[in-house]
Amino acid sequence: MIDITNPVIEEYITAHCSVESDLLKKVNRETYANVLMPRMLSGHYQGRVLSMLSFMIRPKRILEIGTFTGYSGLCLAEGLPEGAELITIDINEELEDRVRGYFTLSNKSRSISYLIGDATKVVSSLEGMFDMVFIDADKHNYLTYYDLVFDMVPSGGFILVDNTLWNGKVAIPEVLAKDKDTKNLHAFNTFIANDTRVENVILPVRDGITLIRKK
Repeated sequence: MIDITNPVIEEYITAHCSVESDLLKKVNRETYANVLMPRMLSGHYQGRVLSMLSFMIRPKRILEIGTFTGYSGLCLAEGLPEGAELITIDINEELEDRVRGYFTLSNKSRSISYLIGDATKVVSSLEGMFDMVFIDADKHNYLTYYDLVFDMVPSGGFILVDNTLWNGKVAIPEVLAKDKDTKNLHAFNTFIANDTRVENVILPVRDGITLIRKK
């Protein structure tokens, strides 16, 4: 693996970002204390990036694929203007009560719809357009999710995709040749880089976030 961010620099960045809310601190702390694979949580630095992007885009509707314990959804919801909506989907029903509890505590609770189910099926049942989509779920379905949401995003809308650097493994040929998730993510990155319908950039934020703007 490659450290795509120097730990000292990331610590400095985090110390000089806007602070987490008390609710986000609670989600962070309790996820690491009580939930398996807590590193899946976006965390302070990435959360501030997602919040800032949401404030910049000012989306009327956000779709999030992959809720986990709700940290990223809460961050994305911060930038929602009055009357806007975030729909977040996750397949893990074991976390449902915990996540609903966190969303209830948010001052954006009325703007958040939390759906449990297989996103490949749930997304197909949704209606309307989304100005912003955040994909952070099972890596082998990234292209499937991208295809599903593409026509639901208007020209000028954004699709954000997490974990696209995958601990730097996408850039290591010997890992790429063996690891299935790494192959899937590399294939996704290659597809996006060659998709003439969009403009894109990969940000080396935490595990990599790809920003995609539909032309």
